[in-house]
Amino acid sequence: SRATRYIVHFSPPGDKTTILWDIETGRQTTVLEGHTGDINSIALQSPGSSTFVSGSTDLKNKLWDIRDGMCKQTFEGHESDINSVTWMSNKNNFGSGAEDASSRLFDIRSDQQLAVYAVGEPGTTGICSVAFSKSGRILFAGSYDCSVYVWDVLRLEGICRLESHENRVASLGVNDDGSALCTASWDTFLKVWN
Repeated sequence: SRATRYIVHFSPPGDKTTILWDIETGRQTTVLEGHTGDINSIALQSPGSSTFVSGSTDLKNKLWDIRDGMCKQTFEGHESDINSVTWMSNKNNFGSGAEDASSRLFDIRSDQQLAVYAVGEPGTTGICSVAFSKSGRILFAGSYDCSVYVWDVLRLEGICRLESHENRVASLGVNDDGSALCTASWDTFLKVWN
């Protein structure tokens, strides 16, 4: 029987790779190379999927296929290090957040950037984490300025700014039924918003 595999984002400073490991043997099976900077984030397209997207300090997002270990598409647009990537529920679009104070929406079918959600001028703050609502209509962007920016993806409009943390918002998660957002900050607190 075929062993179950998983992707390990293992990119110590200067390594610039993602490695595929075989769970049963504990051995490295594939090294995926193509970024020219450190990889800060990866996201599987869906559980059991053979594709994932990565975001790097080389200012690029890349779409990979683990079956052949090759990069299939490269997406440009960010002006500074990419910190976070996440898939929209339709699995055709993904978002990324970067040090350039923006989150961006990309489409793998049209091979292009669709939208930019800027929270300020580059250098004023950075985006550490991104997540979509279950419908994909809302984009959440956790930032260095202790806030979570909430965007209407279709209208390209800010809906609100969630302010309660006292340090950067490093991670975001939407629960399975989409009724709540959990934010994790360097202030050591998790907060649930509904």
